[in-house]
Amino acid sequence: MNQYFLLIACLQLWPLITPVNPASTWGPLILIFAVSATKEGWDDYNRYLSDKKANEKEVQAQDIRVGNIVWLRENDEVPCDLVLIGTSDPQGLCYVETSALDGETDLKTRVIPSACVGIDFELLHKIKASFSIRNETKLGMSRGIPEPKLTAMDAMIDKLTGAIFIFQIVVVIVLGIAGNVWKDTEARKLWYVQYPNESPWYEWVVIPLRFELLCSIMIPISIKVSLDLVKSLYAKFIDWDNEMIDLETGTPAHAANTAISEDLGQVEYIMTDKTGTLTENKMIFRRCHINGIFYGNESGDALKAHGFVGFPSVMPQSEVFFFAIVVVVDKISFNCKTCLSLVKHVNSLEFNLFHLMYTDAELINAVGSGSPDVVRFLTVMAICNTVIPMQSKSESISYKAQSQDEEALVRAASCLNMVFFNKNANILEINFNRAILQYDVLDTLEFTSDRKRMSVVVKDCKSGKIILLSKGADEAILPYARAGQQTRTSADAVEQYAQMGLRTLCLAWRELEEDEYREWSSLFKEANSTLVDREWRVAEVCQRLEHDFEILGIAAIEDQPKGQLLLINGKTEDEVSRSLERVLLTMRITTSEAKDVAFVIDGWALEIALKDYKKAFTELAILSRTAICCRVTPSQKAQVLSISSRMGYSL
Repeated sequence: MNQYFLLIACLQLWPLITPVNPASTWGPLILIFAVSATKEGWDDYNRYLSDKKANEKEVQAQDIRVGNIVWLRENDEVPCDLVLIGTSDPQGLCYVETSALDGETDLKTRVIPSACVGIDFELLHKIKASFSIRNETKLGMSRGIPEPKLTAMDAMIDKLTGAIFIFQIVVVIVLGIAGNVWKDTEARKLWYVQYPNESPWYEWVVIPLRFELLCSIMIPISIKVSLDLVKSLYAKFIDWDNEMIDLETGTPAHAANTAISEDLGQVEYIMTDKTGTLTENKMIFRRCHINGIFYGNESGDALKAHGFVGFPSVMPQSEVFFFAIVVVVDKISFNCKTCLSLVKHVNSLEFNLFHLMYTDAELINAVGSGSPDVVRFLTVMAICNTVIPMQSKSESISYKAQSQDEEALVRAASCLNMVFFNKNANILEINFNRAILQYDVLDTLEFTSDRKRMSVVVKDCKSGKIILLSKGADEAILPYARAGQQTRTSADAVEQYAQMGLRTLCLAWRELEEDEYREWSSLFKEANSTLVDREWRVAEVCQRLEHDFEILGIAAIEDQPKGQLLLINGKTEDEVSRSLERVLLTMRITTSEAKDVAFVIDGWALEIALKDYKKAFTELAILSRTAICCRVTPSQKAQVLSISSRMGYSL
């Protein structure tokens, strides 16, 4: 559109064809460009201030050069691309959050790379070649030339401007022919119509261009400045909207770019993940099912009443419960004499009253009596993870976890006396009923979206037994139970918890023979060191070990939703229950009104739909009021988005 106005202004500088004073066009045009430049400059200046606030810390990030060593503390922002070369963790681990890049709030693990590449010293004298990586890296190859960004409104106006310009050309050609015909037939008869000395190109250039300038008002020059002013006003409306304030932090919404409002107005369908986006991402361990027994039901939720009457004699941590009750009851005074051993014991736990109020007294009794089934269940909760315990100066324990699920399980285990309090290299230390248990982590089988489970191989330092601990989705654990074990009750528990809207995890383990582990470990190390199809080979090796599970139980975790959802990752019954509960699926069964249809599909069916029925799947999802995709992998989410975009839907 800018090119069109500039073309018209340049044509009006030709006195032979212009019907008006050029200043009448150049004046508004300069004003419009000045307003647009001012608006864009203001947006750039605000971005500059935002970048400056994030970059200029103790050392300006803009001054960092390749080869500099950057020292970051906890909760510091990463100012540039960095390679981890040292951490305070004995294992060389570091957790980072990438919410500013991709919106993911879960912590991601980074490990110090190996210090050497394994080339023998003698071979260094025989190598007679060199190589240069240049830009042939994964990041460099995926980086392309940035395309100019246009809002949906600007793109539409550019298309309409082009269409109007083509129409003008047609009109100019028709009027040019008509003008020349009239000039040759009628104009010569009128004495007051005088044409200048005609040149060969006069009839076919000057007359059509005159009509072009006369028709230029089809695209008003004020449209540019009008749109820019409206965009700025809409952006201010977002800043001034009292209903767009974060209730927890009191932070108002802020439009960093004045064009964002019109882009939001063009959205027809919203596709979003669930965890952390549509939910609070505050995982709370609510209930569990262990060896056929349901813990945390309505009959067992009355821990407060039991607590005030008096705890059973077998109940451990009575000191912790006593001080928890003291916090609740107001105006209590007692002897201030300090018992160092008692304070140390109480401070070693980061006790959460919220867990206390909703913990089953029957479960606590089972923990206190040392029930083998419950102890093994809690052991998997405390160990099968990548959590790192952090002790403060007051010896209270906090946890750093990759996901909120893992942290919720470890915290729940600590509230039930299975306290994970130290991790030294690969040795995990657990405090259970004041007895210290040590486990040596031999291997970690990390969670993947394809396997849908995570496992660790540990060695009990006391008994010497090698144990495989696993947790994951029910379809990734229950089908791999050992022969003869009944899994029906576990499946029923998963379905019951899903109907309550709780996230479910199956916990399992099995003992390994030393020869079996040694053979598998060599294959696992070989798969991790391969350069071709590494992920596929690692998954295949993991599959060789993750079978014949002894199912220990089901853990149910609550994650309160905070909004509506469309594309999510969970269990089918869980998400349908949440949708009904949040009034997403409002069915109006009448003959005069159309029904609101909900479309629900799981990952297995989605794979078939995306392979053979792409068009039908997309049309059905679009026609539905709510589409729910459960247990989907990241690649399936990307496919759904890609197909919907290619079919022309605004997402």
